[in-house]
Amino acid sequence: MLLALAATAASAVLFFFGTGFAPIPALTWLAPLPMLLLAPRVSGRAAFLLASLAFLLGVTNQLTFFLRTPSVPQPIGFAIMIGSSLLFGLVVWLFQALARRGLLLLAACAAPAVWVAFMYLTAVTNPTGIVWPLATSVAGVPVVTQIASVTGAWGVEYVLLLAPAALAAVLWPGAAWRPRLRTGAVGAAACLLVLVFGAVRLAGPDPATGPRVAVMSATRYQWAPDAAAPDVQALIRDYVKEIAALPEGVDLVVLPEGTLGTDEASRDRALAPLREVARERGMDVVIGIVHSTPEIKYNYSVALPGDGSAPVFYTKWHFAPGIPFRHGDELAFARDRVGLANCMDLNFASPIRDYARAGARLMAVPAADEFGNGWQHSRMGLLRGVETGLPVAWAAQWGTPMISDAWGRVLAGTDTEGTRQPFVTAFADVPQGPGPTVYARFGDWFAWLCLALTVAGLVALRSVPRQPGRRVGGQDAVLQRAAGEQEPSRR
Repeated sequence: MLLALAATAASAVLFFFGTGFAPIPALTWLAPLPMLLLAPRVSGRAAFLLASLAFLLGVTNQLTFFLRTPSVPQPIGFAIMIGSSLLFGLVVWLFQALARRGLLLLAACAAPAVWVAFMYLTAVTNPTGIVWPLATSVAGVPVVTQIASVTGAWGVEYVLLLAPAALAAVLWPGAAWRPRLRTGAVGAAACLLVLVFGAVRLAGPDPATGPRVAVMSATRYQWAPDAAAPDVQALIRDYVKEIAALPEGVDLVVLPEGTLGTDEASRDRALAPLREVARERGMDVVIGIVHSTPEIKYNYSVALPGDGSAPVFYTKWHFAPGIPFRHGDELAFARDRVGLANCMDLNFASPIRDYARAGARLMAVPAADEFGNGWQHSRMGLLRGVETGLPVAWAAQWGTPMISDAWGRVLAGTDTEGTRQPFVTAFADVPQGPGPTVYARFGDWFAWLCLALTVAGLVALRSVPRQPGRRVGGQDAVLQRAAGEQEPSRR
C-alpha cells in the first residue's frame, strides 16, 4: 500500500510539473515511469485506478483554465481531464496485462499506441479539436519534435511514452533475459532514431532568409470591442502608430484575433487607417476582427495588402459548440503565399495541412488565448508548423505572441502579461521552410498504425495465457505460498 501511494504521488507530481502551461520537459519523460514500475506489484484493477488517479491529479494544473474559459464548454473540459486520466490508466493496465503474458516488447509498443489511438479518435470527434498534452510539453526541444514532420505530433506523443514503457519492461521482475534484451534494444533504437533524425534535420543546410515578420498585441485584453466606440478608435490609432514605428524591412505584421468588433456600417471605416499605414509602409497587415451581420457573425482574419489592393478575408473554420459563427471552409492567401488561419483552427490538422499542400510559405495566425494557456496553445501552433513544414506567426491577444520557423525553433516571442507597456512586439527574419513534409502529404498514417498496434495488443490478451508469476495480493501469490509450504512434505 505504501509503495502504491508513493508511486501514485510521484507520477502525479511529475505530470503536474511536466505538462500543462509551464512544463519542465525532462519531467514529461519521467512522469509515466513510477506507475509503470508499480504495475507488476499490484492487481490489474489497482494499476488502472491508481494510474488514472495519478494523471488526474497531475492535470489539475489546468483546472482553472477549464473552469473559466468560454472557448471550451465546462462539460467538454471536464471530459478532457477525466477521459485522458482514464486513458492513461488503460495504458498502464494494457502494459501490465501484456507483460504478465511474457510479451514485453508488445507491452512496451502497444501501451503507448493505445494513448495515441484514443487521442486521435478524440481529435477527429471532439468539436474543439485537441491540444496534445505531452507533445506541447516538449515543444521547446526541437531535436525531439522533428519526428512530427513524418508522423505528425502523434509520433512525439508516442515516443514520450515508449521510452518509460521500454525501461519498465526491461525491469519487469522475473522476465527472461532475451525478451528484456529485445525490448530494450527496440526501445533504445526508436529513441535514438528520433534524436538522430532530429539532429540531422536541424543541421541541414541553412535555408534562404525569407520575409521579416512581426507579431504585435495590445496588453489590455479586449475581445472584439466595438470599432465605432471612441476608445476603440483610439486603440486603432495606437495600433497605426505602433505599426508605423516598426523597423525598416518588415514585410508582414500580424495582430490578434478579435482585435476589433465591426458591423456593416463600421468595418470599412475601422480598417481604413490600418490599410493606409500598410500602404505607406509597403507591408501587409493581418488583423483578426469579429464581424456581425443581422443574420450571423463572422470571425475573420483579414489581410490588408501593402500594395493597396483589396483586403483578403479568411473565415475561421473551427469553433466551440454553440457559438453562433459562420464556419469557413476555404483557404485564403495574403501576398507571397502567406496562409491565413485563426487560433482554434490549429487544434486541427486542417486547414494548415491543406495550406502546406497548396503551396503556402508561411502561416499568419491571429489568436486570442486566455487564462494562462497562451504558452501551451502557441506551442500547439509551433508543432503544426513542424508537421507541415511551415513557419508560424502567432499573434495572441492574451498570451504568448510568437514566431517559429518550419523546424519549430522559436525565432522571436513576447508575452502580453507581466508588463506595463501598452503594446508588445516581436519580429524576426523568417527562413524559408523545406516545403510540404511527409506528414503534410500522407496525413495521419502513424495514428492508424497505432490503432493497428492497439488491436494487436488486445488480440494478444485473448490468445496468449498469462504466465504464472507473483502478484502481490493476488491469487497467484496465495497459490505459490501454499505450494511452497507443501514442498518439504513431498520431498
